[in-house]
Amino acid sequence: MSETPGRLAGALRLTSLRLRLVVVFALVALTAAVAASGIAYWINRDAVLTRAQNAALNDFRESLGDNAGALSRRPPCDAVRDAADTMANSTQRYEVVLIEEQADGSPCAAVSDPEFTLEDVPGALRAAVGRKRPVDASNKAPYHLYWQRITMDGEPYLVGGATVIGGGPTGYMFKSLAPERDDLNSLAWSLGIATALALVGSALLAQAAATTVLRPVQRLGDAARRLGEGKLDTRLRVSGTDELAELSRTFNRTAESLEQRVAELSAREESSRRFVADMSHELRTPLTAITAVTEVLEDEIDSLDPMIAPAVTLVVSETRRLNDLVENLMEVTRFDAGTARLVLDDVDVADQVTACIDARAWLDAVELDADRGIMARLDPRRLDVILANLIGNALKHGGSPVRVSVRTRESAAGGADAGGDELVIRVADHGPGIPEDVLPHVFDRFYKASASRPRSEGSGLGLSIAMENAHIHGGSITAENAPEGGAVFTLRLPRDASRLAPDRETDADADADTETETDTGADTGTDAGTDTDGGGTGRGDGR
Repeated sequence: MSETPGRLAGALRLTSLRLRLVVVFALVALTAAVAASGIAYWINRDAVLTRAQNAALNDFRESLGDNAGALSRRPPCDAVRDAADTMANSTQRYEVVLIEEQADGSPCAAVSDPEFTLEDVPGALRAAVGRKRPVDASNKAPYHLYWQRITMDGEPYLVGGATVIGGGPTGYMFKSLAPERDDLNSLAWSLGIATALALVGSALLAQAAATTVLRPVQRLGDAARRLGEGKLDTRLRVSGTDELAELSRTFNRTAESLEQRVAELSAREESSRRFVADMSHELRTPLTAITAVTEVLEDEIDSLDPMIAPAVTLVVSETRRLNDLVENLMEVTRFDAGTARLVLDDVDVADQVTACIDARAWLDAVELDADRGIMARLDPRRLDVILANLIGNALKHGGSPVRVSVRTRESAAGGADAGGDELVIRVADHGPGIPEDVLPHVFDRFYKASASRPRSEGSGLGLSIAMENAHIHGGSITAENAPEGGAVFTLRLPRDASRLAPDRETDADADADTETETDTGADTGTDAGTDTDGGGTGRGDGR
């Protein structure tokens, strides 16, 4: 039921193709119907009026010649009235006015109906009727019959007049056109109803045509939306051989090709991810042995030959760097595979930041601005990794002192039932800042700001891993340059991450082995902060 109003609203939108089709069909049908009705009306009107007019005028001409023409020269007025009454007694049902001069020279105006007099005849018509024309080859008679349509008291009339040739009386007729008007009005109503029916029929036809045309388009749109949602097995049912059917076939071929391509890319990505994970895992065993040996050598470096000590120092540092790189690669593969989980705990954020700084001996180089008692439900280990990378990056490329501030603010998406608060941790340095062309890439994996200096102390993964750890909490990290100078990294995390992933907290036991492996990265957090900062490496090379 809830989908019906939405579909109706969509059908009524001015941008709806269905509505445009219906409107176009209706306008075309209305134009055609109005044009046809108008032409039919005027043709029938002319035919009806011409037929009634000709019949009345012909009858009046004959009756005028038969009755008025038979009168004597200057007849008495009574004879003229009798002639007018005789003429009016016609099947054409018109009234007559006869004008004749009597023997004593006085005019006689005889009318068949007192409602119609000579004054009702238009002056132009009387002038034309009384005008005598010379007889020649082109004009056979001195007087002619003239007519005019007029309206009296809201009623249409045909007025005709002629003078009897040879000195006879002048006669006028008044023929009512009300019956013809009523017939034409009935015809107009009939044509109007026919036009309305044609408009309704065209709208229904347009609706049917639009449904026929738009149903495949709608199915194509739904299929494209499902395809965009990742349902690559979406296909359209094809029937017919028209253009829409060919479009559906093209869509199916495209979807099939896309599905195959994505399957190939997914297989390659999975293979690459599995290769990195297997390689990292296999490297851990020999690296453990090498690390143990290098630690022994480092302890004995003071007793070694001065010629050998630099080489031992290099081996120790590179071994640690390689160990950090392997740990970071394993962490990245967990994020890519979606197996990274949160182990949530209630932590005092200020204590957590202090512990991170103290564990890496950064107390003298970091200024902490944080109130005690700001509690958050987060993954302490992952928060430590984020802080280690951000602070270590700032120390490496911005220089001390680095200022770390911890604040809380109301989240725009928060609510009473969701905690509503957001944790904001800002890490600011006093260095030259980040080049504008580097800013968009500081969180990219293995990004190097300068292609001529691809090698650096870091692996190029630190900031990327920090961002992934922020995302898994439902947060984010942004980088910008402060107006007064230096780079500022802002970490935003929800104070209660359990509301975003309630099932992750219950997965701690199932992920015990995974967390044991990633704890190694936490134990070497000092190096993670200084050596695995991908964004820091880029910034260092770009400065």
